[in-house]
Amino acid sequence: MFGAGSDTSSGIVLWGMSEIIKNPKVMEEAQIEVRRVFDRKGYVDETELHQLIYLKSIIKETLRLHPLVPLLIPRECREKCQINGYDIPVKTRVAVNVWAILRDERYWVEAESFKPERFINNPIDFKGTDFEYTSFGAGRRICPGITYALPNIELPLAKLLYHFDWKLPNKMKNEDLDMTESFGITITRKNDLCVIPIIRRP
Repeated sequence: MFGAGSDTSSGIVLWGMSEIIKNPKVMEEAQIEVRRVFDRKGYVDETELHQLIYLKSIIKETLRLHPLVPLLIPRECREKCQINGYDIPVKTRVAVNVWAILRDERYWVEAESFKPERFINNPIDFKGTDFEYTSFGAGRRICPGITYALPNIELPLAKLLYHFDWKLPNKMKNEDLDMTESFGITITRKNDLCVIPIIRRP
């Protein structure tokens, strides 16, 4: 569980940084928030992470647009049932396509766009009761590592935004950053994210 949790957490940090760098206004707003909260201390730790409302919305939007696990673990039907007019026989294995749900225009306005503000003052959460947002699964089958994963996403992102400014190499424009996905059991970036850190807070 720890191995799976750390691997997926680092993947979300990578996708989060990719989206932040591709969207400079998002990066600027996130840096302002992180630096406002932690400037008094001079370093980032877990004690004030609860104050990073905008960063949390970035993480939620990253998990929506780039769920690392596109299909939930298949479940076998114990009894015959019907879902949306489809007959599901006993012992049929059913998998939920999370990736498709999280990009469905019926539930998400501008579903293909990265808009962290959609989660500000929005009660939708990934705790397993909002079925349009099931990045970690739902109900009794929710990912057991959710409480381990979140701090391991929030803390590194906050540190990267607090201590550094970021730019792309070779005068590449932010909007030209390649966001191609590589599909498998998990969804990763097809190409490495190459960025230049500029130290702001030693």
